[in-house]
Amino acid sequence: MQLALLLLLLVGTCRANDFFGDLKDWFDKITAPKEYCNREWITLDSKGVGKGLEADLGRNLFGQHIASEVIVNAVTGFMNNDNPKKPLVLSFHGTAGTGKTLASQLIVKNLYKKGMDSHFVHFFNSVINFPHASQVETYKSQLQLWIRGNVTNCAHSMFIFDEMDKMHPGIIDSIKPFMDYQYKLDGVSYQKAIFIFLSNAGGKIITQTTLVSWKAGKKREELKLEDVETALSSSVFNYHGESYVVDFFIPFLPLERQHIVQCIMVEMVAMGLQSEHNKACEMADKIVIYIPDDERRISVSGCKRIASRLKNFM
Repeated sequence: MQLALLLLLLVGTCRANDFFGDLKDWFDKITAPKEYCNREWITLDSKGVGKGLEADLGRNLFGQHIASEVIVNAVTGFMNNDNPKKPLVLSFHGTAGTGKTLASQLIVKNLYKKGMDSHFVHFFNSVINFPHASQVETYKSQLQLWIRGNVTNCAHSMFIFDEMDKMHPGIIDSIKPFMDYQYKLDGVSYQKAIFIFLSNAGGKIITQTTLVSWKAGKKREELKLEDVETALSSSVFNYHGESYVVDFFIPFLPLERQHIVQCIMVEMVAMGLQSEHNKACEMADKIVIYIPDDERRISVSGCKRIASRLKNFM
């Protein structure tokens, strides 16, 4: 009898905790400060954005000296212009796990007080949000309405599109007008908005260019934007024909073993483990595949699967 009563009390306590937990989440949402499209919630000071963004990229984005420099200059230059002629459009290119998503998140973090939770930041995944080719016309009209409505609500809105290389050309065509040079479109100005595209397109060429440079005896840090831009021009600049609205095509270089070690050490800390360099080096050799086979120079999947593989390894 006492055991049954104890079990009932425990179940009741769990249900009460679940109930009050849900109630707290609901209360937190309705009492959270409302977000406004102003300087209190969006960092419009280019100097403040530049310093914070540069520091965050330096601490968290490993092996991407080209991307970091271009991103900082592009974002601060745009924010420093009170009357831009067009929205800022950035296109990130590289193989999986090189930091494209992370870089976009760091930009958001430094611009919006609520980060990725901001009502002014909109993230789309081409595969998840636009999965059926038969519904392209519906996607186009819905996406256009979404962009128009949100920019009307806040001129400093940001739109991030992941897996652009898998997006239907018709959907890409439907958003081009919002990113072009024009004062207003249907009475709405998009000049202060930001569009970021994440794509694996051009990844193989970037990897080949990096390997050729390395075999020629050049240091990774000697690679410059123009070195990779030339190689990218044929496969990326005219990708689905969107090149004329993109301000910067930003290459993300393939990651080497040293960068994998850094990723592992960061993940160790995230898992509550002690960050040990020797242990990270050992794991970098055991849980990651490198190319070419005889050199083991470049990670095939970058840092993308580090977290899951590290957990299995531990």
